[in-house]
Amino acid sequence: MRFYIVSLTGLVSLLAASTGAVATEDEALMQAYGSHEFVTLATGARQPVERAPAVTTVITAKDIVAIGATDLDQVLATVPGLHVSVSPVAYNPLYVIRGIRSQYNPQVLMMINGIPITDHYTGDRSQGWGGMPVANIARIEVIRGPSSALYGADAFAGVINIITKTAADLSGTTAGARTGSFNTHDAWALHGGQTGPWQYATALEYRRTDGQSQAIKADSQSYFDSLFATDISNAPGSVNTGRDALDTRLDLARSDWRLRLGYQGRRNGGSGAGAAQALDPKGKFDSDRMNADLSYENPVFGRDWGLFSQVSYFDTRLQTHINLFPPGAFGGAFPEGMIGSPERAERTLRADASTLYNGWSKHQLRIGTGYRNIDLYKVGERKNFNNMLAPFPGAPPPVVDVSDDPNQVYILPHDRGIYYGYLQDAWSFAPDWELTAGLRNDHYSDFGSTVNPRLALVWQTTYRLSSKLLYGRAFRAPSFAELYNINNPVALGNSNLDPETIDTLELAWNYQATPSLRTGLNLYQFKIRDSIQFVADPAPASTVTAQNTDGLNGHGLEWEAAWKANQNVGFSANYAFQQTETELTGDNPGDTPQHQVYLRGDWAFRPDWSLNAQSKWISERERETDDPRSALNGYTLVDLTLRRQRLAPNWGLALSVRNLFDVDAREPSPSPGLIPDDLPLAGRSYFLELNYQQ
Repeated sequence: MRFYIVSLTGLVSLLAASTGAVATEDEALMQAYGSHEFVTLATGARQPVERAPAVTTVITAKDIVAIGATDLDQVLATVPGLHVSVSPVAYNPLYVIRGIRSQYNPQVLMMINGIPITDHYTGDRSQGWGGMPVANIARIEVIRGPSSALYGADAFAGVINIITKTAADLSGTTAGARTGSFNTHDAWALHGGQTGPWQYATALEYRRTDGQSQAIKADSQSYFDSLFATDISNAPGSVNTGRDALDTRLDLARSDWRLRLGYQGRRNGGSGAGAAQALDPKGKFDSDRMNADLSYENPVFGRDWGLFSQVSYFDTRLQTHINLFPPGAFGGAFPEGMIGSPERAERTLRADASTLYNGWSKHQLRIGTGYRNIDLYKVGERKNFNNMLAPFPGAPPPVVDVSDDPNQVYILPHDRGIYYGYLQDAWSFAPDWELTAGLRNDHYSDFGSTVNPRLALVWQTTYRLSSKLLYGRAFRAPSFAELYNINNPVALGNSNLDPETIDTLELAWNYQATPSLRTGLNLYQFKIRDSIQFVADPAPASTVTAQNTDGLNGHGLEWEAAWKANQNVGFSANYAFQQTETELTGDNPGDTPQHQVYLRGDWAFRPDWSLNAQSKWISERERETDDPRSALNGYTLVDLTLRRQRLAPNWGLALSVRNLFDVDAREPSPSPGLIPDDLPLAGRSYFLELNYQQ
């Protein structure tokens, strides 16, 4: 770390000294702090990215359109230090920030308009996630690093906040349709405006796709075929990644009040590479997510006071229709397949209030409190095997509804109450210096309290250079599965778990070399304690139980740059390096890229014509220590998007090619390699889009 700091300090000094003809300082400031480069995620208040007390990335709707993204994952893959991997189950995304990876990815907090969309059973975004369309996204703000002092649980490795479009982003109607590879058909319609004192925005987005269908040569059933002398595996066969998706949103605002309603429905979501890593070509996930929130924001509620409050409701439901193993599994014990179809529903009620006080000279004080109730209110399960993996009596073994049987169902309903309070002070103690200090206490009804601090020192070194020293602690609360799983033949819960915690120290610089060239570099190191892992139970048991284990130590750097070569040509790039080791043995925990490089070029080569090219390189990945396979090869993906505006009045056309060179790109399958050749990503694909804007 010392080497990084010394090297970077010298580099920044050299750049500052050697910059030739530049614009005035005011022009540089305008370039640095343009309206699209403001962020609210770092403190809850709007401020320039360069001055925010966090390492942040902002992606605008303009960026999303330029790169031809069709899904949220394609957008997030452009963020430095963030790698989008996949899970075998439903091919759900894993957002690996700074090398912090786990089975369900609960260490990343995802929010929509500041409301967490966490499924508390696994701690992720639900096994029925099914992607998210991008037409109604106004901007995405990403924090890399801990943010529990503001956002509580799961703001551990990072925070992703998706901000949807309001009437301010929509003046009239926007619509479009897209068709392309994998029998994909998308359609969307957005409308915004004002009626009297009311501002409104509506959005409807629909997708139907068969999904990519790259082949898997062998799976976990292939292994059991070798044991039982059978030949029933669906491998070689294709992954199952199709889905039907419907997203609808309504945004109503009047004066200081805003009401948001939303629904995300997923039907026929494919099982990916199988819930048990055995190909399941007919397996499906159905899910529903409903949200409602009412907020009041008045920055001038009283003299020197601002008042902000919000109440929200979030409901998520999941139904599964899956075969864990195919017909004839386990030597014919399951002639119709090993069937296990869990379902569940949970809801979260949340109330939050905060005040911003500006009456104390050189200080901006934010005080907040709130309550959250999480209720796993419905659990169901249908299966044809008991908790010893033996079939239920009968020929063939019957599928039994065990939802009301506490000796068979995988988890019982549970709820969790959380009270929290936080305090944050931004102190401008000297010209060009600001110290932000924050502290938050969360009290959980099922495991007690946790306190998380943050400190950020930001120095506006020159008009063109800002420097940051950041410290933060974050925590991840154990999921319901980690605490309360019962009767599970594989993974059991542990009600005595403590939350896992992370302490992170960062140094960051942002430098506006010229009005057209901006660059930034940040260095970090972190320490994870009480990491929650499923650990094998003593023989003769064949189960694993959630335990607090030894932690991880990590460090790395992230560099990014953007250059507007002229009015029609722009380039951007980022590079990320990370190294993570287990605290006890010093081993690499595996499955994460040590190096990532992203390159992007935009060229408006004729009036109304533009071409975007982007490339992402992922280095090879070492395996987990108990995985005997050799390192997984890296890959480079290249995408092109050609766009024609004003093809006719209000109409536009775009053609995108993803994975232009049809590279065989793969993400790691879990150790010890029941899917030996890993999880293939989509090959070359084409998408044609027609759009309308009033």
